[in-house]
Amino acid sequence: MLLWKELALELASYCCTSADRDIKTVTARCEHEGVSFLTISLPQFGKDFERSLDRGVVERDLFAGFGWQAGLPRMFGGFLALVFDRNTGILLDEPNIEAIRAVRQLTLMCGKIDLECSKERTRKAFQGFVQCEKEVEVANSRLLGNPIELEDFRRVSKLLFGSVLDSVERDLISGEYLPKHGPGATADALVGNEKYGQNTWPLRLEPYFPFLENVVPSWSLMDIREQLDGIDFLEPGRELPVKVISVPKTLKTPRIIAIEPTAMQYTQQAIKQLIVDAIARDPVMRFVVGFDDQEPNQLMAKEGSSSGELATLDLSEASDRVSISHVKALLHDHPYMYGAVMACRSSKAKIPELKKTIKLRKFASMGSALTFPLEAMVFATVCYLGIERELKSQLEPNHYKWQGEIHGGTCHKFKRVVRVYGDDIIIPVEFVPSVVRTLETFGFKVNTAKSFWTGKFRESCGREFYAGEDVSLVRVRRMLPERLTDVDEIQSVVSLRNQLYLAGYWRTVAWLDGRIRKLLKYFPTVLPSSRVLGRTSFLGYQAERVDSDNLQAPLVKGYVVKSQSPVNKIDGVRALTKCLLMLERKRNSRDSSIRVANDHLERSGRPSYANIKLRWCSPF
Repeated sequence: MLLWKELALELASYCCTSADRDIKTVTARCEHEGVSFLTISLPQFGKDFERSLDRGVVERDLFAGFGWQAGLPRMFGGFLALVFDRNTGILLDEPNIEAIRAVRQLTLMCGKIDLECSKERTRKAFQGFVQCEKEVEVANSRLLGNPIELEDFRRVSKLLFGSVLDSVERDLISGEYLPKHGPGATADALVGNEKYGQNTWPLRLEPYFPFLENVVPSWSLMDIREQLDGIDFLEPGRELPVKVISVPKTLKTPRIIAIEPTAMQYTQQAIKQLIVDAIARDPVMRFVVGFDDQEPNQLMAKEGSSSGELATLDLSEASDRVSISHVKALLHDHPYMYGAVMACRSSKAKIPELKKTIKLRKFASMGSALTFPLEAMVFATVCYLGIERELKSQLEPNHYKWQGEIHGGTCHKFKRVVRVYGDDIIIPVEFVPSVVRTLETFGFKVNTAKSFWTGKFRESCGREFYAGEDVSLVRVRRMLPERLTDVDEIQSVVSLRNQLYLAGYWRTVAWLDGRIRKLLKYFPTVLPSSRVLGRTSFLGYQAERVDSDNLQAPLVKGYVVKSQSPVNKIDGVRALTKCLLMLERKRNSRDSSIRVANDHLERSGRPSYANIKLRWCSPF
């Protein structure tokens, strides 16, 4: 609350208004409603503010729970009057950008703080997961009963991704893939190096990912029967289901994800990497679908906010609404790839919170390595199908030959104005009604609260813009630390301090520095790349001494977070498998910075704890 107060006073000074009444209101409501006012009520105000910017007027169906004065909510009235007309609520011709940024910062900053939801809200989220399954089943039946829609989808997906999927299928058939264990949890509770000693293997993986070729490093090491001794090949009815859990998202609702079994996760990663690499090589689709770079979406959102020609769409429960039928239609002309994808797809989900196991109608939840790439391809296909219907003519190939010359087709034409990153979609404004209708026809839901196309506000991939100006905010991710042992909170508050500094909120930073110094006796100025928990400054680092034994290297005294992976030893065949996979992955990777710890065969997995040590370290 003190942090919020300091920031409110600073933002009010930037906007030449007063925040005294707002501070009194927030203080009183926090005393009455608790932290939920900062984490639920104010963020809803911020979303309604964004919706008002998009509509161009403040309307009475928004800002529920807040009093009104004339044509505006009484809360943040001083800031809102710089954006909207005080009497009519109509957006001003030249709204104050600083006021827009201030309202967003003050209302949304605590909306995604890492706190657990109440049991009631968590249980409701799990029930929503089950309800979504029922809705997917209904949408799936409707889609299967409409062969024209399915045929259109297959045609457009072949047009967009035909060469990409050809490449992936060739690599799968020839065995040119590399499976990979992820760093996260698994349904069979294997962690770190334990994953290389898995003793179960779903039988339906064998035709596409044979155990002896993907888990055993070499057939010549020992007798094959000895290799297979103790391995349980699971029939479909005995397979382990995914484990559905909740992770923090907002206090209003948690995020529901599914933890995959080790074998499924291992093989999913192989197909995922083939898809990502194939799209990166495609001359058109690499501009349309993104997996690891959010910047193109952000730049297009900025352009859309400035020109008004590009819209940003967001989907609700996006991954949970991609059905098996969508994936089957996408891979219609690639039966081997479809077989491999379905072989490493978990068909059941265990929900401990509800004490039930259900059959999955969706393709996969968040947690499957294939969810993100396949949903992006499905959404891109539906978007292009919506564009085609608005044009009232079928799309042409990316490149086609006519009268002996190569020409760019209509798909090629839209590669700079259509972009899909997960469920963050950018399309030309003129095609929004058609694309939204087509998305809904295929069973998806457009999140109108986070989709923008009529005003000058745009949001995509964590960045927000108004009229070409960046109005993104700095979020508080954790509660402020109270003692030196609150390692995660200390790391978070130092990061928060440095983000606020770079955003120009220097009065708030000064207050935060005083609070941090009560915990960290040494809090030096360092570069962002330094290991030391220190302060970022536009003036650079300040060395406190020079290490004469190491080429006169500058040093600062500060706190460093130390963590260590738990002991998890492997040797023999399992160790050889890990080493060979890591060497091959490093050889194939485009990232030359990959490093392997010397003790990776003895320690692995995510650290279970961390502590802070005082050290002399490099400021950069």
